Amino acid sequence: MNTPSSPLVFITGASSGIGQALAVSFYDAGYRLALVARRTGEIEAWAAGRQLDASRFQIYSADVAQTDSIVAAGTACIERQGLPDVVIANAGISVGIDTTEREDIEVMTRTFATNNVGLMATFHPFVAAMRQRGSGRLVGIASVAAIRGLPGHGAYCASKAGVVAYCESLRGELHKSGVKVVTLCPGYIDTPLTQGNRYGMPFLMKAEDFADQALRAIEAGTSYRVIPWQMGVIAKIMRMLPNALLDRAVQGRERKKRSGES
Repeated sequence: MNTPSSPLVFITGASSGIGQALAVSFYDAGYRLALVARRTGEIEAWAAGRQLDASRFQIYSADVAQTDSIVAAGTACIERQGLPDVVIANAGISVGIDTTEREDIEVMTRTFATNNVGLMATFHPFVAAMRQRGSGRLVGIASVAAIRGLPGHGAYCASKAGVVAYCESLRGELHKSGVKVVTLCPGYIDTPLTQGNRYGMPFLMKAEDFADQALRAIEAGTSYRVIPWQMGVIAKIMRMLPNALLDRAVQGRERKKRSGES
């Protein structure tokens, strides 16, 4: 087993967007990287382009929506690089749905398989060993979309609300174990996931700026953080809005594109 002294971070969804930005921030902070994605070729090209030190990263092919796949990647990481100090369950999908459309039931199923079951499966290989060691960070990437349900966003909002609740439950289970559970709720981050949105995105943030703030929150063991802070203020206001006011506020808002919609 490779157990050098520098800390190790395990990141899913590392081929683009927030995952790739997190990889840069952690690498620059001195971490070794365990990078996980379905599209490993994109990670390889990105790592070569940035001239990353080959001794400081490993790439693992896995689909978080397939439990055996992501669990195998976690097990392989422990065998090759050692037990991570930080595990970031970042991989996720966001697709609009319409409950009147039969095919969107499958979209809902895929969303929960990736964003929720995949998150648990990502953490699974590491929890017992981290508890035994008495340290570690398990990080769930949720979203401000978890705060209130929005028209056309039912799958994404519900799944991200599930991330928040699941991480809260896990945090209670690991209380006093030395293992911290961190829930991060990004606002609008400029990534491929948001670039096709058809509505305004207040306080749009660069992925690298989000990653730098996320790194600090993770290392501090912060239990819950909305980034950027301005979206945290909006989230608190939305949480307090009576249903009637929320319903009125979101009327006419553009909806997330459905699968296959241009």
